[in-house]
Amino acid sequence: MSTRIILDCDPGHDDAMAIVLAQGAPEIELVAITTVAGNHGLELTTLDALRICSLCDIRVPIAAGCASPLVRPLVTAPQIHGEAGLEGYSWPEPTVRTVPDHAVDLIIDQVLAAPGEITLVPTGPLTNIALAVRKEPRLAGLVREVVLMGGAFSRGNQTPAAEFNTYVDPEAAAIVFGAGWPVTMIGLEVTEMALATEDVFQRIDAVATPVARAVSGMLRFYQAQQLSSVGIPAPPVHDPCAVARVARPELIECRDAYVEVELAGKLTAGMTVTDFNPAAGRPFNARVGISLEVAGFWDLFIDSLVRIGG
Repeated sequence: MSTRIILDCDPGHDDAMAIVLAQGAPEIELVAITTVAGNHGLELTTLDALRICSLCDIRVPIAAGCASPLVRPLVTAPQIHGEAGLEGYSWPEPTVRTVPDHAVDLIIDQVLAAPGEITLVPTGPLTNIALAVRKEPRLAGLVREVVLMGGAFSRGNQTPAAEFNTYVDPEAAAIVFGAGWPVTMIGLEVTEMALATEDVFQRIDAVATPVARAVSGMLRFYQAQQLSSVGIPAPPVHDPCAVARVARPELIECRDAYVEVELAGKLTAGMTVTDFNPAAGRPFNARVGISLEVAGFWDLFIDSLVRIGG
């Protein structure tokens, strides 16, 4: 039986790959897509979601959400994702549109309509998810699980201490980790293993569908941005890892931990302080990804591309 998910995202090239995987993986039923400001401003992340959904013929409700973090000014990532949004492919006008609902309300309505069935998969800043559980506290007992891409227990990528998504809206991340629902954190220790190597590009190109060609073009742009910005020749595709954890949990080993988000530190804001030690006396509030079965991850992704066709 497939797992029903709402994908909350801020496309972004790796978010686009997460949408592709969520659509193509047979273990996933994509219920809705919501957008948030992060890699770009909200208008552009929403346009990018509409573009990739049009490309893949995804017909689910798509709702725009929060245009800024809860209390901080928005930080974006044009040095990684470009200025124009999903560069690397020539995009026609989208053929799908957003619904009028705000993303927060769409999340609430979908979960209330299917208690215990919906897994939330946020791959951007956690603003929409935090506001949803604050607006409707019953969500904490009705969501099946929250599987998020964000955080890290050993290092950051936006700062030495903090991963980008938790850095952009640490107050929202603190709410999500403290809400009392099942949370799985798929952080940098996992996602930086999901490298788009030349072998991966060859496998994507061999699929030879319009969707695969678009994915290859986007990833080539993303590769060039990563190389020029941080010196990484094989770009890590962070966000699909969260979807992969839902589709095939065995691909990502996780450990129980206590996770708290640093809010006040001058140099550490957004850091996900992670304690795996039960003797510390803090009740564990999350499962934390520690490793990725890389070959299986890329098999899942390539198979999803083939299933989408197009």
